[in-house]
Amino acid sequence: MTKKVYWKTWKKTAVFIDVSNIYYSQRTLSWEIDYLKLIKFFKEKTNLTKAYFYSGVVSTKKSQQKFFTKMGTFGYIVKTKEVKWIKNKEGKIIKGKGNLDIELALDMVLSLKTYDTAILLSGDSDFEPVIKYLRSKKRKVIVISSRGHISRELARGADKYIPFESLKQFLKRSKKIINKKITPDERGDV
Repeated sequence: MTKKVYWKTWKKTAVFIDVSNIYYSQRTLSWEIDYLKLIKFFKEKTNLTKAYFYSGVVSTKKSQQKFFTKMGTFGYIVKTKEVKWIKNKEGKIIKGKGNLDIELALDMVLSLKTYDTAILLSGDSDFEPVIKYLRSKKRKVIVISSRGHISRELARGADKYIPFESLKQFLKRSKKIINKKITPDERGDV
């Protein structure tokens, strides 16, 4: 059982979302996060200054562009990078890579003066150095990810780790509003 979180005690708060990492968390959760509910939750529970949304993009996919536009209308600062396609020796595409970890970490550091609390939605251990840096600058760091997708380094390095499972009642996408399921490549999570 997770300890009660006193959200309102946090001063200026910025949210940083590693979309690809969250996509894989959702597969484990077996429920989808509603990004509109997510930003409303943080606006209601914290003194939200900014919410960043990082994702790989396939610029030829019109549905993906609509998805990112919608995220912008929700209030997210959307940051994308074109997906690079990794090929094997025979020239066959084996996977796409749209990693924005460096951009996310840089934004956490460069926007340091705009928040007192950083909320990182990712479980990726690559973020451990930036978390250490932020804490050395007297910033509180909260990490949210699902169990099984959180690195030990990240969970231990943060001031608090909150599993998505404990936020299900607030963040779960309603089945009624899903008209079309967005595929991983449309989101940039390839």
